[in-house]
Amino acid sequence: MKKIMKKVLALTLVLSLVVTSLAACGGEKAPKIAVVAKGESHAFWQAVKAGAESAGEKYGYEITFRGPVSESAKDLPSQKEMVSTALSQEVDGLVLATIGTGFVDSLEQAFKSKIPVVHFDSGVKQEDIDAVNKSKSNPIESLVSTSNLKAASMAADNFFEAIKADIASSTEKYIVGVIQHDTSSTGVDRAKGFMDKFKELADADSTTKGKYEIKLEIKDGDANNSYKTALEALYNGGLNALFMCNEGVVKQVYDAIKSSGDKYDDVVFCGFDAGTKQIDWIKETSGKAVLVGSVAQDSFQIGYQAVEQCVFAIEGKTITPTVEISGAWYDATNIEDMIKKNLVYHG
Repeated sequence: MKKIMKKVLALTLVLSLVVTSLAACGGEKAPKIAVVAKGESHAFWQAVKAGAESAGEKYGYEITFRGPVSESAKDLPSQKEMVSTALSQEVDGLVLATIGTGFVDSLEQAFKSKIPVVHFDSGVKQEDIDAVNKSKSNPIESLVSTSNLKAASMAADNFFEAIKADIASSTEKYIVGVIQHDTSSTGVDRAKGFMDKFKELADADSTTKGKYEIKLEIKDGDANNSYKTALEALYNGGLNALFMCNEGVVKQVYDAIKSSGDKYDDVVFCGFDAGTKQIDWIKETSGKAVLVGSVAQDSFQIGYQAVEQCVFAIEGKTITPTVEISGAWYDATNIEDMIKKNLVYHG
């Protein structure tokens, strides 16, 4: 009896090993989506990654996430290689945000291989999109991004409420400055969204109409402390309040304030994006040169919904051609909750 039992156990073990081996060789693997972002280490991209992986887990997809060291032109070749590698690995879908042009060949390859592409954040450059449209080989199914116009409008709404009484009581023209961080569509839309909404609100209020002026400084990048230069120019023009269009502007302005004694004490500020300095500044609720609040991009949802749209494209489900992610206002009253929700991040 014991011999028979041993033979049965031995046979069971062999069969188990055979089944395991067959599963490893020929078993079904999870479909794969490659996410190639404009960066990887920054907290913003880490939050995007978390959202992408969350969507992958929900729908049963393996997610790979890569991005270049920086978003500058010098790292463009590195990002191109990442896209080429992803396509050579026969992924089922591609989620992409490029830092420059030159992705036409990769997009045409994705089209020929029937690999759907979802672009996100600032997306694929229009020049490349125009080229694949011309060749009738555009694989892009959806765009998922923050609506910079709407998010900046939200900033204007909250900022106006914070400084409305100051404008009304001012005996001189109240100067509202805007520092636009670059000349990309992102920079243009954030400045325009803020200025248009602020004008609408201020002109509709009898206590502020005609009592303010908006002054715009545009800098194409943050090199050579250009945002500090913009701050100085606006200050010399009588600056009372300032809207800063991205995290880079906030960082330089914050450093300028901290190194200038009481020079900017009478100026109030409003930001965009997140980051450690912005968080610390908002928490400084006492004193002067106050950062009233800021608008954060919902980077987690950007990653989540980009992958979700890619899944829908792969599986032949209904796709939303443009998914606009709303921004979220945060200030000293809700900042801790926003950090917990991954809407505001250190970095």
